Amino acid sequence: MKLAIQRIVAVAAIGLGLPVCATAGAEDRTIDYVRDVKPILRAHCYECHGGSRVQAGLRLDTAEFAIDGGDTGAGLVVGDSAASRIVQAIEGASDEISQMPLEKPPLSPEQIATIRLWIDQGARHPEDEEPLGEGEIVSDHWSFQPLTHPAVPVDETSTWGQNAIDAFILRKLKQAGLQPSPEADRRTLIRRLSLDLTGLLPSPDEIDAFLADTGPGAYERLVDRLLASPHYGERWGRHWLDLARYADSNGFTIDGPREIWPYRDWVIHALNDDMPFDQFTIEQLAGDLLPEATLQQIVATGFHRNTLANQEGGTDDEQFRVESVVDRVSTTGSVWMGLTIGCAQCHDHKFDPITMRDFYRMYGVFNSTADNNDAAGLAPKVSLPSPQHRQKLSELNTQLADARKRQKELEAALAPRQQEWEASLAEHEPVTWNVVEPTRFVSSDGAEIQVLDDGSLLVGGTIPNHDDYEVEFTSNGTVTAIRLEVLPHDSLPKKGPGLAGNGNFVLTEFALQHGAESGEVQSIPLASATADHSQKDYPVAAVLDGDHKTGWAINVSSGNMNVARTAIISLAEPLEGDSPTPLTAVLYHRSPPNRKYQIGRFRLSTTNASADELMTSPEVLAAARIAPDERTDEQRTLLQKTFRDAQPDWQTAVREVAGLQKRIAALNKTIPTTLVMKELEQPRETFIHVRGNFLRKGKPVTPGVPAVLPEGEAAGERFTRLDLAKWLVNPEHPLTARVTVNRVWQRYFGQGLVQTENDFGTQGIPPTHPELLDWLAGEFIRQGWSLKQLHRLIVTSATYRQSSAVRADLLKADPANLLLGRQSRLRLEAEIVRDIALTAAGVLTPKVGGPPVYPPQPEGIYAFTQNRKPWPEEQGPDRFRRGLYTYFWRSSPHPMMPTFDAPDANTTCTRRVRSNTPLQALTLANDRTFIELSQALALRILAESPDYDPGRIRHGFVCALGREPTAEESDRLLQFLDGQRARFAASTEAAAAIAPESRPADVPIEEGAAWTTVARVLLNLDEFITRE
Repeated sequence: MKLAIQRIVAVAAIGLGLPVCATAGAEDRTIDYVRDVKPILRAHCYECHGGSRVQAGLRLDTAEFAIDGGDTGAGLVVGDSAASRIVQAIEGASDEISQMPLEKPPLSPEQIATIRLWIDQGARHPEDEEPLGEGEIVSDHWSFQPLTHPAVPVDETSTWGQNAIDAFILRKLKQAGLQPSPEADRRTLIRRLSLDLTGLLPSPDEIDAFLADTGPGAYERLVDRLLASPHYGERWGRHWLDLARYADSNGFTIDGPREIWPYRDWVIHALNDDMPFDQFTIEQLAGDLLPEATLQQIVATGFHRNTLANQEGGTDDEQFRVESVVDRVSTTGSVWMGLTIGCAQCHDHKFDPITMRDFYRMYGVFNSTADNNDAAGLAPKVSLPSPQHRQKLSELNTQLADARKRQKELEAALAPRQQEWEASLAEHEPVTWNVVEPTRFVSSDGAEIQVLDDGSLLVGGTIPNHDDYEVEFTSNGTVTAIRLEVLPHDSLPKKGPGLAGNGNFVLTEFALQHGAESGEVQSIPLASATADHSQKDYPVAAVLDGDHKTGWAINVSSGNMNVARTAIISLAEPLEGDSPTPLTAVLYHRSPPNRKYQIGRFRLSTTNASADELMTSPEVLAAARIAPDERTDEQRTLLQKTFRDAQPDWQTAVREVAGLQKRIAALNKTIPTTLVMKELEQPRETFIHVRGNFLRKGKPVTPGVPAVLPEGEAAGERFTRLDLAKWLVNPEHPLTARVTVNRVWQRYFGQGLVQTENDFGTQGIPPTHPELLDWLAGEFIRQGWSLKQLHRLIVTSATYRQSSAVRADLLKADPANLLLGRQSRLRLEAEIVRDIALTAAGVLTPKVGGPPVYPPQPEGIYAFTQNRKPWPEEQGPDRFRRGLYTYFWRSSPHPMMPTFDAPDANTTCTRRVRSNTPLQALTLANDRTFIELSQALALRILAESPDYDPGRIRHGFVCALGREPTAEESDRLLQFLDGQRARFAASTEAAAAIAPESRPADVPIEEGAAWTTVARVLLNLDEFITRE
């Protein structure tokens, strides 16, 4: 290898033929290329001249590449830095070329001197230097650099501060000639802490207890109590669910329901348990891939099942599967790395060192999951039975096993009897049936019935939801069975034989009575029912079980349903009679879920045949006359079914098994399920999508991570979601800890140390306090990725405890409060606004977790949606659950959510915007939820305070705002109260419209109305919905 003596250049300088400038004299120190020069080149030059990024044909990631030069040749002269064009380029000494690096801070004088000296000393370098790998990228951008370990500043001139955070903040303030604000008063502090850590207001008793605790550590004890509250997980879980784009529906125009709330509960419980953030990450991205994964670890993978699913007909399922994978890549990049990775879906990122190849390598990580749009987004999923569910299922399965065992024993007992029956069939003739001649026929609910020429009855006219048919006829002689034929007809839907849209029906009961309407009626016991066809789960035997929730139906899994079917109902005992006997047959159609599912055309017949003869259809007789060993399987099945269906004990056994199966199925429907991730057994191959079009496949890629970041290691043959999750939480990863602590910081101060919390790339805003950011990130890792420890560190700092009052000097010097010389006033989020109203009113249901609920909402929400969404408004305790649990339809959320800027859950939301609109004030003043809560707050004030108006005003302030009113505020509200009393005393009608209906008997209507208006004022104050 030749000595590195010739060419190391900056891009433009090589080709411009610039004159050589003089060089400074050599220094005495010896320059080591690897130690001194290469780090400078890596930090400042590789981004444009290393690995796959090659500007002007020049690579600088090895000295040999630098020697070879670029498109226009060499650029350094060994031993003479004055003659080397690189020096002129990095010094910016030429008018013909921009100073290098381009559009970046220039090299420091010390760095330039180092490069000069290296050249002058011969530009020596190792012969075995390795270049960057294929696709490997190096960037000098701050967020891609390893975490630094800054020392905590020491200021011996100041006593301000509670922990290391304050030292970093104070240094910046002093550099700007500013001082921190004083600590907020204790009432403000407890309200601030309660809202930030639990999203709920402190109760009057909790406020009093904190004010009374003046001992050392009182504030810290309050912090620890709130962090231990189960409501902490709800508060911070809501923040995380924004990132997870959590909702209770599939999205797009149909926006059907989905069940994924167990994932939401997993988040709450994980945060309450202070699950380390690295484990929190791994379980959500790849819990299903962990060895011996628990059910809860699989539930955690719901994070990436919050993608949308399109249920519209005619869509390309592969297109929407691809869209889900793309969303997972972009969301992972935003949530854990603070990068806009999605910008590289169609082309290399325009600003950040992320290529299309990087994007599709990450795409490959998520490309082999089993979920697909063809299942309407509802698979794969897991069931989550409660202990009660498991116990009941166990009991029912045991009963089912016993019933099947008895059925099996009965099969053995019936076998010899069946053989005797088959042998006797040779003597039988086909059964003779006599079509009845109805003397009276009537619909109980108003349908019209007519008799056709063949003796059948046709139903028409106005069809009710449910109906019973009574048919009177006369029997001449003995009756042993009734034949019910259901018959098609051109006038019926799909030609029938039923009245349902598809021609089906559900006959829930069949009864036979001795007598007629004009005389005494007596029920005739019936023994069994058989049919030539029964729909699955709708056996004909159900018409005799006395239960209208069961019945006989005739739908088919394949073939034509709209054909004639026959049922035979056998009497328990023959009905003897030599003279004409009046009989009434009643056909019931009372299936609760099935409306207009009546029989449309039917015919009744009677016979006096014996039980054995009833089983002798021509097909049965033909099969019986064939030698047993010569029968086909179909003939054997026909004989067996015909014989067994006629045995009352067999029918009882069948009904028992079917009933238990139905109960088990019904119980399974009550067991919660949740959507989860599952890997395919055979991974999909991944290709770059040309211009982002999944139909145009480019080069294949293997799963992996962006080349600009530390290399990801695969534990197996391919890089999996589990490998990705572990890579993200590797302590050496430069982004995850920074992004996470910045996002937590943002929740407390309104903006992060990096204001562009979703963009740590080159277009993002650099951190205001870079040393503090890295110190916090390092401390987060050192504390075992404990989020609660991070919260405690922040909220116990003097920085957090400052007053939020605006100061003139801060307003002038730091109007955006970037230096944090005071706390920030923050308007609360949509769910929390409702939560604190529930808390102030004293009606909050504190239950944690469970299915979503349906609190009151205005009418007309679904007027412009594709279909009407169910909204069964809660009437019990669930009416007052936290906003976190409100059912969230993506296409039509509860109107309070978008009014107060809740995200639409279509994509990840890393920070909610905070608007200030008249609609928000109108909601607080006039929405029926807040009217109802104002009434509840009024009742609370009246019940918990003495009969003394100023005292009640004070209590209302404490309940709603956590503080006592000023004298002026009290006077104004007392005047307002008197005015409202007078108004309502003059108009009972107006008072009745606003007064609580549930007020105590000793509270006059005008008093209840007046205090309700006072409560409305309190709930509509800006201070009420603001965290000070």
